[in-house]
Order: sequence, then structure tokens, then C-alpha cells
Amino acid sequence: MSFKDHDQRTFIIDSANAYSSQRISKREFLRRMGLAGIGFSLFGLASLGSRRGPRSFGFAEPAHAEGLPDDQAKWLQEAGSKYRGTKIRFTSEATPPTLVLTQLKEEFTQATGIEVELEILPLEQVLAKLMQDVQGRLGSNDLYYLDQSWIAAFAQDTVDPMQYYKDNPELAMPDFDFGDFCRPLVEGVAQVNGNWIGIPYDIPIFILMYRKDLLDKHGIWVPTTYSEFTNAVKAITGAEKANGIFGTGLQAKSGHYSLECDWSQAVWGHGGSIFARDKKFSANDHQGVVGLQWYQELLKYAAPSSIDSTWDGQFQMMVSGQVALVQSWDEFFPGLDADDSKVRGLWDPAKPLTPVALRPTADCGFNEKPNAAHQGGSSIALSKYSRNREAAWIFMQWRTCKEIMTRCTLAGGFAPTRNSCFEDPRVKAKAKVMAGTTRHLEIVKWTINNVIATEPHFAQWIGYSTNELPTEIGKLLTGEDYGGDAKKCMDAVASIIDTKNKEAGLL
Repeated sequence: MSFKDHDQRTFIIDSANAYSSQRISKREFLRRMGLAGIGFSLFGLASLGSRRGPRSFGFAEPAHAEGLPDDQAKWLQEAGSKYRGTKIRFTSEATPPTLVLTQLKEEFTQATGIEVELEILPLEQVLAKLMQDVQGRLGSNDLYYLDQSWIAAFAQDTVDPMQYYKDNPELAMPDFDFGDFCRPLVEGVAQVNGNWIGIPYDIPIFILMYRKDLLDKHGIWVPTTYSEFTNAVKAITGAEKANGIFGTGLQAKSGHYSLECDWSQAVWGHGGSIFARDKKFSANDHQGVVGLQWYQELLKYAAPSSIDSTWDGQFQMMVSGQVALVQSWDEFFPGLDADDSKVRGLWDPAKPLTPVALRPTADCGFNEKPNAAHQGGSSIALSKYSRNREAAWIFMQWRTCKEIMTRCTLAGGFAPTRNSCFEDPRVKAKAKVMAGTTRHLEIVKWTINNVIATEPHFAQWIGYSTNELPTEIGKLLTGEDYGGDAKKCMDAVASIIDTKNKEAGLL
């Protein structure tokens, strides 16, 4: 299908509205988005059609005011007062930073007189609103929430924040410090071709989590490799199964994106990739098949509910005390120490498993980056069409400055996108067993800066990652097809995906 720019955006808007009103299925919506060159990454997929995604693991507490540094507080009042009475608008999905923002935005209004209208919607409705805005250059949203897979599509519709900061010194927050943002996040979720289009907003990422009490009980060291992890899982399941405890829990639901996330990490961890340099599907090679075989073996010793679980179910296994080891989303961790958790203080964080080998990025297709830690993420951007650009820019700096981002982290223990926030003494002071714990954040920071992994980025990938891949792998895992033969399954997927990519002109 060929689109002119206007037709493409109309097609996206109409499709998003049709899905929101339940006139088309989620599968059809994602297919259309693939045709139009728009994807959804990570947790955004879970929030389609819902105000709640897996980020409901937050257990956030109110963020107590510490106050901006004197120079920033003075700037906020002086710069903001010029736009008193202005209303700015921001539409987002229900990410942890946005949910905390609902608690904090009134402080900004009190200091500046600028009102903030914050709308939280399912992600497809966020997309429809943004597309309507940029198509008509309406300026109805002053700030954009951009899933990492959208940034290229909206690059021409946003203001370069770095350049705007330099060009408007009277609006520049003192000590804003662009260099403080974690560099891998800047490159992955906030830049297109080296140019800033937004500011990193949030970052879910894989880490290892383990029950120290159970490992100590059975004399097991914290695993660092895939083989050590497998051995630990087998040992604990063998010893504790009668007590209703299993070595691990997986997010292996057939046909769901959560299964693709587990699978892709297993492939990367064994030296494979999803696509080769020639853009052909490559997870049917030796390394890819070994990764899938490892996952098949792990499932035998995992909690039985794994085969029917997404990330929600995986978290429930952890927080209810059913499993001992999990490599999954860091956003789970604060909930494990929540006041109502059955395993409060029993879980510890660790670095993700060390891959058996790593395939170089240069040998992969579609900007795929294999490594130890599957990631997601988003950015916040200033609309080029905003009629309240100055007021929105003041708010955008306030929201992403060191102090406010630190307070968002303190509110729920979620990972910030600034290096200094990880090091803030208040954040470190919460690195203990408590609601909104930050005990895991040292591990998260290291993981972001050293072993972050990224799925392929191209329009059709959204359909493959939510349909063909988890559906066919699910058939293998449930015994519905392929007779347990991982190679046969991957060859079938290769045939399906390569054929579709060829039809799309990608091969």
C-alpha cells in the first residue's frame, strides 16, 4: 500500500477510532498500523483498549515536596508568571511518570499560574489524537507522549529541545543539564538520526530478580549465566514443588506479546538474532533454535500457570510467593516490597543473565540490538504546532528536571531517565524494604548503561511480534503443533515472515 502523507495520517486516525469503538479487532488494528508504518513497543501493546497496562504494579506513595533549587524556583516563578492563565495540554498512556504527574502538576500551577490539562487514555487513542493534531497542525496538544517506535514518524512535528533551549535563553531552566540523561536512552527513545526530538520519559527493562531465602535454603548461588539459571530452577522446583513453589515463572501465553519478549531475550542470550544483516528472519539458525530449546526446557520446571500468563500473571506468581527466580521487567520490583505483598523483603535484584554469546548489531537487520536486557521506553516532546509553546516548554523542563524526576522516582520506585536521579541521596535512602523501594535501581542503572537490548524497528514488526511469532511459538509450547521440534517451528516462522517481508518490498 502506498500513502501520501495526508492519506497515511487519515488512515491511522480512522483505524485508531475504529478500534476504540470496537468496529475492528486488535489484530486488524495492528495490521493496519504496520501498513502505515506505525508500531507499538513493549507495554504500550498491553494498554491498547485499556487505561491500565502492566504498569499497575506501581504501589506509588505521595511524593513529598523538597522544593526546586533556589535558582530554578526563582526562574520557574519569573518565567512562568509571564504566561499566567495559559492552559497547556498533554495526553499520555498510564505510565508511572504520568500517574505520578497527576499528584504533582498542581504545584507547577501554583508556582506559575499555568494550568495543566492531563488526559490519560489507551495508547491507540493517544496515537489518534496526536495524528489529528499533526495532520491539521491544530496545536490541540502542546506536548506529545511518544512511544519509542513512533519517534521517527513524529520527528518533523516536534521542536528540537536542545536547540530550543539554546535559542531561548530567557526560557532556559538553570542547570537543566541535557548531558545528565542516560545516553543509551537518549539514543534509543529521544533521537532520530542523531537529532533530539524529545526528552527520555520512562524506561522498563529486564533485570534478574531472586528469592534470597530460597536460594540460601538450598545452597544455590545467584545465577549469572543461562546454564546456572536453569540448574537453579530445576533444583528449587525439585525441592519445593510439593510446597507449591517453583523455580521460575514465565510470561508464556500463546499469541501474546509477553511471550515474544521472553522468547527474544532467550534468542539474544544464546548468541542469536531475530533478523540477519540481509533482513531475512534468522532465529531459525543454530543459536536461535538453541535459545528456543532452552525456553522449552525451562517451561518444564516453571509454575504451571506460566503457559497461560502474560506479565500480569508472572508478577502475581512473584508477589504471591509461588516462584524463586525471574528475569523480567524491573517495574515489578517495587510491588514486591509493597505493604500488602506476601513476600515483602524476600526478593533481591541482580544483573541480567550474561549471554552465552552476542551477535554484533552490524550482523542484524532492522536496527535490532541483541544484548542481555530487553527494553521499552518513551519520550516527551514539544509540539511544533503548539499555540502555547513557551508555557509548554517551561512545563516540559520542570517535569523532566532533576528534582521533579527524582520525586517521581521516590513516589513509586520506578526507574528515572537521568543519571543524577539514580545517585540522589533521597533515592538511595529508600534502597531498603519499604513501599516504593529503590533497592533495585543500582542494578537498573547499570543495565541501562551497559547491556540494553532493542527489538527490530520497522513497520511490519508490530504484527509479527504480537501475532505470528507468539502464536506459532505458543503452538510449539502447548503441543498444538510442531511435535516439540523447535527447529521446525522456527523454520515455519521464517517462511511466514520472509514471505510477508518480500511482499512488502523489504527483501
